[in-house]
Amino acid sequence: MSVEEARLLLMVKLFETGKLTVGQAAELAGYSKPTFRELLGKLNVSVIDYPPSELEEEMNF
Repeated sequence: MSVEEARLLLMVKLFETGKLTVGQAAELAGYSKPTFRELLGKLNVSVIDYPPSELEEEMNF
């Protein structure tokens, strides 16, 4: 595994756990926000994190 790949995976995990925003994680990983979001999608990591109760509330609004 390359250093770049390891850095990307670490930033994905830090974003996924809420430690970093998408912008912070993208910058630290060395990618633009759109590219980082695309990579998140390829890794099956959701960019939008809505708790089910909030999502249901928004849908019924």
